[in-house]
Amino acid sequence: MPEVSTGAPEVSRKRGAEPGPLLKHAPERKRACWGILTSQGSWADRSPLHEAASQGRLLALRTLLAQEDHANIVTIDHVTPLHEACLSGHVACVRALINAGANVNAASIDGVTPLYNCCASGSVGCTELLLQNGAHTHTSHTHFPSALHEACKRGNSQCVESLLSHGADPDYEVSHLGSPLYVSCEHGHTSCSKVLLLRGASVNEGRGGGSPLHAAVTQDSADQVSLLLDYGADVNLRDGNNQRPVELAPPGGKTQQLLLAFEGSPRSLCQLCRLQIRSLIGRSRLSLLPLLPLPSLLTHYLEHTEGAVFP
Repeated sequence: MPEVSTGAPEVSRKRGAEPGPLLKHAPERKRACWGILTSQGSWADRSPLHEAASQGRLLALRTLLAQEDHANIVTIDHVTPLHEACLSGHVACVRALINAGANVNAASIDGVTPLYNCCASGSVGCTELLLQNGAHTHTSHTHFPSALHEACKRGNSQCVESLLSHGADPDYEVSHLGSPLYVSCEHGHTSCSKVLLLRGASVNEGRGGGSPLHAAVTQDSADQVSLLLDYGADVNLRDGNNQRPVELAPPGGKTQQLLLAFEGSPRSLCQLCRLQIRSLIGRSRLSLLPLLPLPSLLTHYLEHTEGAVFP
């Protein structure tokens, strides 16, 4: 029985190519999506296995694999059937391909991995399957696409959580993108920012001279600004144009009011103690907080989670 599509967003298998307009004829639409001629690009040499994986046709996929179709067959752009299944979020197809020996770390000519495609589609099930079967959370080349950054860009917080739970570095930096937290703030995804900060991401690590707070203010995201301030964001940092966050805030907006109010009153002793204790514990040991012989109220307080209310 074919799998039901997860409704994943249509994104190109080639990094940097945006989906084209919906055209009348299918071949023309394929050209627009891929940004290359069908006679030269990946659509020209997609195998039946690629098609079955992309469309979630599990029975056809298993039949082809049983007929000795190679699970790692690639297109001219080195796109594998596993890339296709992950991009469309078909968990059962991903499992079948992995069982047939598919390379979970296969990279296209643009460095896109199946894990990256999972984070693009927002499929937590596919993400977990890949990670449990040896998928690398980061590539060896920092200029290659980053699954964590892609999840943050698209607001797929569950994928972010999954990656971090399997050892991804919350401060992993890509030169042209900055930190994952910066990307999350830049695109207004508070849920991703919260996951990163709970896992110990540096609140002031951004891109170039700009901090995540600069990015959140530019988006006029009051929720993001409030979250960052609660985790110790420095309001006095200056970006590449020598501007502080408050100077970038839209006049009269909520973010400007938040920053002005914050600058007018110092952090409470409660906040300062929590920030200092978490810093001393260290990011790598924050997950061990529940193991400490502490009252649950203090554990929640140090974890920065709900349930800790102090005056």
